[in-house]
Amino acid sequence: MVWTGTWVSDRLGIELAGDDELRGLLGLALRRNPKRAHLLVSGVLGKHVPQLPSVVHGHGVTLGRRVRALLGPEEAARAVVLGYAETATALGHAVADGLETAPYLHSTRRPVASVPSAGGFEESHSHATSHLLLPEDPAFFDRGGEAGRGPLVLVDDEFSTGNTVLNTLRDLHARHPRDHYVIVALVDMRAPGDAGRLAAFAEETGARVDVVAHARGTVRLPEDVLARGLRLVEEQDGRTADPLVPCAPAVAPVRLELGWPAGLPDGGRHGFTPDHRARLREALPAMATRIVDGLGGPEQAGRVLVLGFEELMYAPLVLARALEEAGLDVRFSTTTRSPVLAVDDPGYAIRTRLAFPAHDDPADGPGERYAYNVAGGGFDTVLAVVDSAADTPALHAPGGLLAQLATAAPRVALAVVPAHTPVPRTPDRQESPVLPAPLRGPDFSSYEPDDVGWLLQDLSAVRLEAPVEEREEAVQRGGAHYAESLPVEYQPTEEYQELYRDALAGSAARIARAVGTVTELVLAERSPRPVLVSLARAGTPVGVLMRRWARHRHGTELPHYAVSIVRGRGIDANALRWLAAHHDPADVVFVDGWTGKGAITRELADALAGFPGFDPEIAVLADPGSCVRTYGTREDFLIPSACLNSTVSGLISRTVLRDDLVGPHDYHGAKFYRELSGSDVSRDFVAAVEDRFDEVADAVDQQVKEAASADRAPTWEGWAAVERISEEQGIHDVNLVKPGVGETTRVLLRRVPWKILARRGAGADLAHIRLLAEQRGVPVEERDDLPYTCVGLIHPRYTRGATGADGKAVGSA
Repeated sequence: MVWTGTWVSDRLGIELAGDDELRGLLGLALRRNPKRAHLLVSGVLGKHVPQLPSVVHGHGVTLGRRVRALLGPEEAARAVVLGYAETATALGHAVADGLETAPYLHSTRRPVASVPSAGGFEESHSHATSHLLLPEDPAFFDRGGEAGRGPLVLVDDEFSTGNTVLNTLRDLHARHPRDHYVIVALVDMRAPGDAGRLAAFAEETGARVDVVAHARGTVRLPEDVLARGLRLVEEQDGRTADPLVPCAPAVAPVRLELGWPAGLPDGGRHGFTPDHRARLREALPAMATRIVDGLGGPEQAGRVLVLGFEELMYAPLVLARALEEAGLDVRFSTTTRSPVLAVDDPGYAIRTRLAFPAHDDPADGPGERYAYNVAGGGFDTVLAVVDSAADTPALHAPGGLLAQLATAAPRVALAVVPAHTPVPRTPDRQESPVLPAPLRGPDFSSYEPDDVGWLLQDLSAVRLEAPVEEREEAVQRGGAHYAESLPVEYQPTEEYQELYRDALAGSAARIARAVGTVTELVLAERSPRPVLVSLARAGTPVGVLMRRWARHRHGTELPHYAVSIVRGRGIDANALRWLAAHHDPADVVFVDGWTGKGAITRELADALAGFPGFDPEIAVLADPGSCVRTYGTREDFLIPSACLNSTVSGLISRTVLRDDLVGPHDYHGAKFYRELSGSDVSRDFVAAVEDRFDEVADAVDQQVKEAASADRAPTWEGWAAVERISEEQGIHDVNLVKPGVGETTRVLLRRVPWKILARRGAGADLAHIRLLAEQRGVPVEERDDLPYTCVGLIHPRYTRGATGADGKAVGSA
């Protein structure tokens, strides 16, 4: 076979001299870089050249085993491994795999404001020079026990001048001095003078420095190689455009759900421990099965390329390795920042390139990125694997990576690994206990397990209910908070249930249209891969429906969780910590059913001030209060799920926050009313709305188009109206004024109502309100000047001897 360095060697006189294995490991290409003319292109690294995953991983593991033999079992057990971004991130992981017991970290060019740097250094010849070391554990480099710091193993793909390694050693030795360093590379290409500089460092510091490599040699360069190389690049650019750089349309790839283990880091950017390694190995077979099934089996998948993303190399590599073990014909490579000339010649290492914009909002600004040797590779399927931080509109845009891949293979698939968000620890603070996984049906709630995960603790065995009158009196006297107990669940009469069924039949299409509109706005404006987090419990049916819409319309399975937020107490901080540990906070979209005056909207914004990365804007089905810009409608209409309590919300109570039940490391609590299963309509409600999705699809598309150009800025007119009503009625407390159909229903079901203000001529939207008011002896006052369909007023000076506005005692729920 023709050596893939022949083309460059013949034109520039560059030669490789050394071990016989060199030409089997390396080819040559020309950089678009004024600092260095040539690029040594590894055929076994999995960066620029698609290769069998077993070959890529196997070379790293072999090096790791050699390091283990060099150190011996005791020293190997004390070692830590550091890899270089971006090319050696997977190689470093594989070396750590070979060592078996070593934790791993790789440098990164993606800063994280909340994580202090443990070091940094420059890679002088690179197009992107700065490296950051951002371990989640500040004691990462101090591992070693009573004997002191253990050996540090530094891994790079090639050891050329040694400048990068020396920069790293000097920086880390000043911060974390140790006695032993091991430099690991696929190839050691240092000239004799460069080897002397590393020896000088060892003598200067008294540390031992070893080098382990698969092959050794040198690169012989003519004196004028840089100038000649730049001229050759210009000549090739003038002769022909890069192969296969088309202007491609946006595409909808097959999106595959991996089932990535919760809490498992996506790689070594912030540290990867032996325990993480064991968890990943255990999960790989199941993830591979999901991929194979998602691709329709081995025959339909055909020849597959698993394409990683810049620093994210190891997760795609081991997924590809698992697919290889499952019998697929698979290769592995990744995208890169490195600009290289492509020449379609068998004697040149980079035959084709695809260029596309960066899609992970890089800290150093926008720029071009590349995928080499993908086009023309004969692949039937390309599976792009990115982290959630890179699953952005730019990835899916015309001319983006996915569109470019569609020109190179008949089929494109996408898998997204949750980007790990580090929670920095300080040496003087113990790590918080691991938070439990979300609760799911059927053990907690009557929803399908995949519909929602409840970040709550189960208080079903605790007696929390109190009569409505007792709760109201305690709250208004300041002796209790409304979230410290639960109202007795309202059991609807047959007449009321009939009203609910009629309301659902009459408004299902209207609700479906609002669900579709708010979901499409979230996908278009917030995140292409949102993590829905509903505010329990009113938001949860809406979150379930939004998830169903995304699956029905786009084939996308969106994660959905429910969390507790309590007026005056804030959001569940432990639930936020769990979300930040398992998902990118930038992808989290908080969901609620409707806005009243906007109190919860403000509460959420205040609560998230201490949790950077989360967007406080709520997405709601209905925004009659004009409090948010992401909504399905601003009409104040009857949402049937507001008519009932737990029986339309998965049989889950409202949330509870009480010091004797909720500790510092607990989620807020709630009850699962299993005993009400005979009256449960939670799934029926969802199904009734979902059945109308196809019917409203065109209307949703039109509404989303109109919303895109509309001024949707919140005006907070609802809050102003509530303040006016509060003063007009002599209440002087906006918390006792509950605007909108949903909030008014809550007043009648859970609080002690004083009276109801209703817009004249509201009709069927208020049928259930009028029935509840009649049952509780509460007057309904019709008005012509209401911005809402109705407003519920809680009794402003309630004691059990108080009377309502009509002179009747307010004494029964």
